Amino acid sequence: MTLQGTVYGVGLGPGDPDLMSVRADRLVRGGRHIAFFRKAGRAGQARSIVNGMLRKDATEFAMEYPVTTEIPLSDPRYNSILSEFYEDCCAHIRALCAAGEDVVVLCEGDPFFYGSFMHLYTRLRHDVPVQVVPAITGMSAAWTATSEPVTWGDDVLTVLMGTLPEAELTRHMREADALVVMKLGRNVPKVRAALAAAGKLDRAWLVEYASMDRQAVLPLAQADDRVSPYFSIVVVHGQGRRP
Repeated sequence: MTLQGTVYGVGLGPGDPDLMSVRADRLVRGGRHIAFFRKAGRAGQARSIVNGMLRKDATEFAMEYPVTTEIPLSDPRYNSILSEFYEDCCAHIRALCAAGEDVVVLCEGDPFFYGSFMHLYTRLRHDVPVQVVPAITGMSAAWTATSEPVTWGDDVLTVLMGTLPEAELTRHMREADALVVMKLGRNVPKVRAALAAAGKLDRAWLVEYASMDRQAVLPLAQADDRVSPYFSIVVVHGQGRRP
């Protein structure tokens, strides 16, 4: 009787392979079946992080997003297309597990923090064994790159998505002590405007490719109308109680 394989959602951390956990490193190097998400025509950030680490006989399963920014999130087709995509990915992974094979799914950052793996996890967890390996998040690497503590004393940290409407961003930013804004890209001008309206633009830092070779850190007020890469984060440090 063939034993059922296990799915491992492996957090790779913010981008520097040296920041991966020991367990993540072991699973990646020993994995026979390696799955990862990527945009069509791209190598994929998760795959790039582990370049040179995979065993020679590893079989790779590239899960290519059918849409990213081609249609708006509000379009009903967006969820429908992605739902079908995730179902197809899960069918492939289920078949491997049914054959007794383990599958390592590479995840940028932490698998349970705004990651695509979550959409696989919720579909697979009742059918096959799934184990999740946590990791350092991209935002942790981003505030570390600024060389300043992000929270003090009783500061409340708020995490926002740059895809939110400007009015919603402004409302949350006004109430925040310390602040992280993710999913920037084309949303940088909107995020800047919201921070200015909330009175926090002068404290905001833009961090691109945190912990990676291309890391860049600059005040957001000096970023003009630049389009930042997907792996960009805005950090506003808290100014709370301290001795």
